Amino acid sequence: MKKLLKVILCILIAIVVIAAAYAAYLFIASHRIGDNTALTVEGGSASADRPETGKTYKLVSWNIGFGAYEDDYGFFMDGGTQSWAWSKERLDANLKAIAERIKTDKADFYYVQEVDIDSTRSNHFDEREYVTAAFDNCWYTFAQNYDSPFLMYPLTQPHGISRAGLMVFSTFKIDSAVRRELPIESGFSQFMDLDRCFSVNRIPTANGKELVLMNFHLSAYTSDGKIAYEQLRIILDCMQEEYKKGNYVIAGGDFNKDILGDSSVYFGKSDIEYTWAQPIPPETFDGYPVTLVKPLNEASPVPSCRNADGPYHQGQYVLTIDGFMVTDNIKVVGADVIDTQFKYSDHNPVYMEFILN
Repeated sequence: MKKLLKVILCILIAIVVIAAAYAAYLFIASHRIGDNTALTVEGGSASADRPETGKTYKLVSWNIGFGAYEDDYGFFMDGGTQSWAWSKERLDANLKAIAERIKTDKADFYYVQEVDIDSTRSNHFDEREYVTAAFDNCWYTFAQNYDSPFLMYPLTQPHGISRAGLMVFSTFKIDSAVRRELPIESGFSQFMDLDRCFSVNRIPTANGKELVLMNFHLSAYTSDGKIAYEQLRIILDCMQEEYKKGNYVIAGGDFNKDILGDSSVYFGKSDIEYTWAQPIPPETFDGYPVTLVKPLNEASPVPSCRNADGPYHQGQYVLTIDGFMVTDNIKVVGADVIDTQFKYSDHNPVYMEFILN
């Protein structure tokens, strides 16, 4: 009996030591990428065209869900069972389908989120190669916002390392771009939240100003949701600063907030209620020369996101968390969600048509 107790005690001690060593590894390996980091502008052609006032332009934003969120996919952080893409073959086919779908939008500017470059969950594919293949003669930038150490959960299929980022594409020349850091939670929450940021891309306009494009993906898996509001305030401050210079600013992407206020009014109640996507308080924009653009056709509303707790089905929690913010010198002509039935991602693309005043 004593021998058995010793064996059990040794096993328990070993488990504690391994757990402590793993926790130490997480904190040692975890780091921030850095603020105001210059981004490389790639691609493009020799065209000297610049955006003009009085013309209508189109911007599309799409969180592609690291290419894995097909309509039968359920992610473990959302209540599903999967932590990796189904297979290399399905991931490759879906990424190619995403690229083909992007080509049909025929927009002037594109924001893309959750583009993996070297992640366990996406078989270490460099997904930039698939996305850039969809754009001919576009300038583009990549800002890394995921750079996490190996996550040993779920135990049966560890999520592993995550390295991913945000991409901006433009048919007009991007002169320069920087990566701006956003605050994240501390403690163990940081390993679920990763390294959030937004990219700031500058495009000269025909009237001597700049069109400033900001792409972001705000926090979702946090303890109380407040950190996303802090992130939003930083972006709003940056928009206001650019507006005071006379520039045109469009910030957009994945808010991870219910930007319709209560999406159930448009899409009905879901069979399971979730609280991770709270509405943005209206007073958030007080004092800022900024308008929140909600992509919505009230006559035929389409959600921009589903909670991927399992395959897409009627009654699943759906809402709109993707959209845009524009400064007051930009006129919004229209905005809506592009209905893909969540075939390629847990997000539908959203678009906005606008005019520079």
